[in-house]
Amino acid sequence: MKLRMERDKKHTDLERLKTQATNLVDLIDYQEGSVVSREVISKKTGIVTLFAFDEGQGLSEHTAPYDAVVQMLEGEAQLAIGDNVLGARSGQMVIMPANVPHSVKATKRFKMLLTMIRS
Repeated sequence: MKLRMERDKKHTDLERLKTQATNLVDLIDYQEGSVVSREVISKKTGIVTLFAFDEGQGLSEHTAPYDAVVQMLEGEAQLAIGDNVLGARSGQMVIMPANVPHSVKATKRFKMLLTMIRS
């Protein structure tokens, strides 16, 4: 019952975002020593997810079968994409190609919007 109530609340929260001007940074909060994620849209054709990384936190190297766009909302991060290591900060975007190993690490607390295109 509790799981269903949480799922219904999540759906209602996301429905409220439709047709609204929303400040993305305010939709997710940092947690000390953690990476927090919040799915905004999930469809067959793609997923849009917000992330908040505490300083020093990250995602270990992995691959995805689809292209993805990282939009930096605030803070700073280091991204490794294949052999390329780059810094990214608020206001910048990075395109990560499908099937290329990549990782993310917060050099400072940061928030990002990840859009994964499945087709």
